[in-house]
Amino acid sequence: MKVTFDRLQAFIHDAMMALGLPDADAAVVAKLMADADLQGSDGHGVTRLVPYARRIQAGGLNVKPTIRVVEERAGTALINGDNGMGHLVMSRAAEIAIAKARTTGIAWVGSQLSNHAGPASLYASMPLAQNMIGLYFAVGNANHLPPWGGLDMLLSTNPIAVAIPAGNERPIVLDMATTVAAYGKVKTKAQRGETMPEGWMIDRQGKPLTDPTRADEGMLLPLGGMEAGYKGYGLALVIGLLAGTLGGAAMGKDVIDFNHDDSTITNTGQAIAAIDISAFGDVDAFKTRVDTLVRDLRGSERMPGVDRIFVPGERSHDTRVARLTDGIPINPALQRNLDQLAEQLKIKKLA
Repeated sequence: MKVTFDRLQAFIHDAMMALGLPDADAAVVAKLMADADLQGSDGHGVTRLVPYARRIQAGGLNVKPTIRVVEERAGTALINGDNGMGHLVMSRAAEIAIAKARTTGIAWVGSQLSNHAGPASLYASMPLAQNMIGLYFAVGNANHLPPWGGLDMLLSTNPIAVAIPAGNERPIVLDMATTVAAYGKVKTKAQRGETMPEGWMIDRQGKPLTDPTRADEGMLLPLGGMEAGYKGYGLALVIGLLAGTLGGAAMGKDVIDFNHDDSTITNTGQAIAAIDISAFGDVDAFKTRVDTLVRDLRGSERMPGVDRIFVPGERSHDTRVARLTDGIPINPALQRNLDQLAEQLKIKKLA
């Protein structure tokens, strides 16, 4: 099944309203969740609606949070999300970071007591409209990564995203987990009845694990895989310290696995930074230099069999354009889950 962006957004909005979110908050969450599916981040969009609903109904998430600043200086802030939807917390963090960066040139806003917020790129991209560079860091909502050489799950996928504006070219938007694959992709594979490629996960004996339904028996591989995974492990650790520990949020053994625990407060940590390009020189000149670099990369000599060289963010942009025209795909298993949720919440089904 394929649905339009507007229909998907309206469905998520209706569900969030039925779950108790105020209208304005439900609209923010619905827009961001539908945006995730529109750009191809299928593991972080409407597929998360049922788990979100389950957590709300179990009392593990506050539908009417008071999001507030608890620490603040000229170029920094720490916000307490009051255990609200992460989409609301990080939207507010981005607003604060952008406002501060206009004065200070660069601003950093961290969060505590937040929740899962969807794809990192959505928030890193928010400063783009203000001629700013955006950076986003987060502690994942479940530990699937041990320290390099270990077996205890003490780290998560801990993503990083960076968005850099260009002139006539599209912005450069890097969004990546510090593991070979984000766990959301593993869940999507399981939902679709597909197998995982070798190299995503291994079991506790170090052998490849390709059945996503057995993911709890194994561990994600850090960036670098079996040969250089210490690099991904180091990145996961540092990003977790910046996004979680620095702001008093959960990190390490304190991270709650929200895949299996719907009622415990996760205290998810995230951070966003905004850099005002004008603080470093002429904005148009910077964008022109970015355009030149992008064209140099795209026009460089290609290896045999390579049709096109991409820069980060182009594939998501192409997916967004295609899905605006052709619709957003909803796989049968997900559709059944959403239909059941609609019946439970007494709202109109997605189809």
